[in-house]
Amino acid sequence: MAKRALITGITGQDGGHLAELLHKKDYKVYGIIRGQHNPKRIVVEQEQPYVNLIEADLTDGSSLVRAIETAQPEELYNLAAVSHVGYSFKNPQLTAEVTGKGVLNVLEAIRLSGGEKTIRFYQASTSEMFGGLDYNRPGKGYDEDALFHPRSPYGVAKLYGHWITKNYRESYGIHASCGILFNHEGPRRGLEFVTRKISNSVARIHLGKQDHIELGNLDSKRDWGYAGDYVDGMWRMLQQDEPGDYILATGETHSIGDFLELAFKEVGIDDWKPYVKQNPAFMRPAEVDILLGNPAKAESVLGWKRQVDFPGLVKMMVQYDLGIETKRST
Repeated sequence: MAKRALITGITGQDGGHLAELLHKKDYKVYGIIRGQHNPKRIVVEQEQPYVNLIEADLTDGSSLVRAIETAQPEELYNLAAVSHVGYSFKNPQLTAEVTGKGVLNVLEAIRLSGGEKTIRFYQASTSEMFGGLDYNRPGKGYDEDALFHPRSPYGVAKLYGHWITKNYRESYGIHASCGILFNHEGPRRGLEFVTRKISNSVARIHLGKQDHIELGNLDSKRDWGYAGDYVDGMWRMLQQDEPGDYILATGETHSIGDFLELAFKEVGIDDWKPYVKQNPAFMRPAEVDILLGNPAKAESVLGWKRQVDFPGLVKMMVQYDLGIETKRST
């Protein structure tokens, strides 16, 4: 019989990629969607009709128990979160309820439904838990033993989710693994995220639909990979005999300026600076200057390796948005 998997955050970038991967592996895929009239429902139903949608909410534990009883999953991937760092400063309480306490609610739902010995659980942790401070071993990146120092309400909430997952693993024997993912992007990324904002704006500038982009800190450096590669790592974690925590990263760091340079060159513009304006409104109260991950454990234990390099990622995103914006013009 086909394996059964339940995904929270099914309408997000990672949820879409993961559902596609699991479908190709002949899983029966269930996805949790919040609200009966969620406008994203029709998108999932049209683009991924093989996903069985279940209405539930990470802030409502009883709905999660019902979702687990309906799906009867062997694997549960918790990808749902209030996941935008800038937004978390404006809405810290909502971020804490969903991104932090929501993880506890899912774990409790597993326990209360009697699934602690039958369900393998994946928690989407994040490089934002490191915060870019106390940077360990410069040049080699953060590994699984590095110290955490989150610099945003999002990072703090994710750290709670990370630690409560480890606690339930140790307390109740749940096969629970945390994937500490560094920045992973792609055409499915929301327009509110800086990489997609850049690729979409570059396409629009090239087509004459706008004349500039407004951004915040251009010097921040991130370890950027392709989301489609990273969901493969999530799946690999839950296939291991023993649960554990793994960093998924490229081992390379690039600045927002580097992203801008490659994106504009993709449309034949060599000097991007005349098209970019810095706006203080996009500056964060506490900035993370650099994030670089060390994926050695995931590569050696899971056999995981990123497939798309940084230039390939930027090219993919710009070409996608060129296609989208060109269609909108006709």
